[in-house]
Amino acid sequence: MSEPKDVVAGIEDGLGEAIAELAQPDVHRAYWNQNEFVLLPRFIPPALVEPCQTEIEEVEPDINRNYVPGHKQGGSVSSYVIREKAPAIVALYRSPALRTFLSRLVDAPLMLCPEDDPHACALYYYTKPGDHIGFHYDTSYYKGARYTVLIGLVEQSEHCRLVARVHKGKAPTEISETRIPMDPGTMVVFNGDKLWHAVTPLGVHERQVILTLQYVTDQRMGPLKKLFSNMKDAFAYFGPAALMHRPKSKQTSINERAMIRADMMTDHPTLQFLAGVWSASLNRDS
Repeated sequence: MSEPKDVVAGIEDGLGEAIAELAQPDVHRAYWNQNEFVLLPRFIPPALVEPCQTEIEEVEPDINRNYVPGHKQGGSVSSYVIREKAPAIVALYRSPALRTFLSRLVDAPLMLCPEDDPHACALYYYTKPGDHIGFHYDTSYYKGARYTVLIGLVEQSEHCRLVARVHKGKAPTEISETRIPMDPGTMVVFNGDKLWHAVTPLGVHERQVILTLQYVTDQRMGPLKKLFSNMKDAFAYFGPAALMHRPKSKQTSINERAMIRADMMTDHPTLQFLAGVWSASLNRDS
């Protein structure tokens, strides 16, 4: 689905104005002083948030709810659905102005994730009591770094909070825990491999929806890590059906298959995680 030109232009103009109003040297300094993490309260203007809020209602029938014992409960919508039904969200993700700003912030040229990554731009729905996700890193399975952008779209909760354990400066022992209400337009940016973060359980009659955008420095991924990534996304986020709808990728070459043994030596924790997720998925209704 291609985004209407007026939607793209409106998103781009609005982001350009929001970025121009930032004290960018101060934001850059804060990001690096907090070990590649920064919070920008209500950064996305209401005029850009509102069409995204309309779209999250339109894709709600496509939510996949999942449960991972001791770690996660909630709903998700993949980038495959968003590309088909949510042009404003897609325009926000693909915005050249936003990507240029982020690249300058992290001191690296950022790229969009490949089309077959269901997490490239996705929605997290916390809509039932107890919905949450435990502490984790957004581990990069790509050959380069992976950066996460979280944007609040709906915040109707006093209990559900993004919790970020931030290393201050270069001292690994100096840790600050921040609890963040994800108000509409609030944006958080961090290096996925460096921020230990969670979302606390949702209360009764509460609701929260967060948009996640992923950017990378290298779009390549080893074949076995790609398999792990797809399985994790399928069973912990978007459902097995998501694998069936993802864009076709090229067949694994002989050289790529030769990389599998080396990749296996570093991914035993992932195998254990996937085994647990698989078991939970078979034994609990979503």
